Amino acid sequence: MPDSSHPTLFLLFARPLRQLGLLTAMLLAVTVPGAVNAAPDYLSFATEDEANSTEIFSRASPAVVYVTNKALRRDFFSLNVHEIPRGSGTGFVWDDNGLIVTNFHVIAGAHRLTVTLQDQSEHDAEVVGIAPEKDLAVLRIQEPPADLVTLPLGDSSELTVGRKVLAIGNPFGLDTTLTTGVVSALGREIQAPSNRTIRGVIQTDAAINPGNSGGPLLNSLGQLIGVNTAIYSPSGASAGIGFAIPVNTVREVVPQLIAYGRIQRPAMGLELASDRWVQRYRMEGLPVVRVYPGMPAANAGIRGAFRNSRGEISLGDIITAIDGREIRSNDDFLSVLEKHRPGDKVEVEVRNGDDQRKVTVELSAQN
Repeated sequence: MPDSSHPTLFLLFARPLRQLGLLTAMLLAVTVPGAVNAAPDYLSFATEDEANSTEIFSRASPAVVYVTNKALRRDFFSLNVHEIPRGSGTGFVWDDNGLIVTNFHVIAGAHRLTVTLQDQSEHDAEVVGIAPEKDLAVLRIQEPPADLVTLPLGDSSELTVGRKVLAIGNPFGLDTTLTTGVVSALGREIQAPSNRTIRGVIQTDAAINPGNSGGPLLNSLGQLIGVNTAIYSPSGASAGIGFAIPVNTVREVVPQLIAYGRIQRPAMGLELASDRWVQRYRMEGLPVVRVYPGMPAANAGIRGAFRNSRGEISLGDIITAIDGREIRSNDDFLSVLEKHRPGDKVEVEVRNGDDQRKVTVELSAQN
């Protein structure tokens, strides 16, 4: 038997097989009419993955919109005020009443907002609610058409690393662009425009570039699983690390923005020291500056700062933990409150000098 590992022998051995293949094809051409023209038709052929991507894009792209942020500028010479584009991004239709979800940083500082739909019709939009701490915003377009397409909502808790994802957006002003990738990691943390920490963020290698912000991240069923919000890149363009706010966070935040214009969180009724002050004096915990009378913190016996007999300001209680979770910043404090509702009771650990104690605070509604 010839040694097929040797190149020359392999070629010599392969030649009769090629001849046999040619003879077989000739026989088929004679015995089977039209067999020579039986090559796959590209227009009708698609791999399973290609067919899935094409179907999702066809169904979801009509729900994706182009958001333009316009600002007013005064001409230096004529003093006339002109309207100029300040930036652009992506959004998607939330419901058939014309509500649009996008990123807060896409619409921040706008004097006028316009939304361009899939049919290229342009609509003025007004801000319904904003959540800078989650980098989300809700807009409403005026006189929405009757045939708006919405996206089905998925469940981001079902995601696992390696699952396919698709992003649709308007990178660099190029409208309705599809990119695909996988879930690269889960549970990431990024910084919101308000310097709050957004937790539980989805990391993906689907190409996300400037202009994609606010666009949908979809799973292989075409369900919304996230809102694309940021990229990690030394150059400013996609480097294969993009981030999306999980849809389970969007589910919680958007209805509050529609109803109240902001996130509703329970309150304790106190004022806390700034993070900069805490870092400057290397405090372990979060000092209470002021406690409002009649509010939960005051009712629980928490004390704020006060002036001593010499007129100097003395520290009151310092919050060190809530429900066993360490509190080192205002972000920690607010993140704990966001997990509760008015009427919930939390255990607050405070320190005042050498005195440490635990108090129970019943949270109230935010004023």
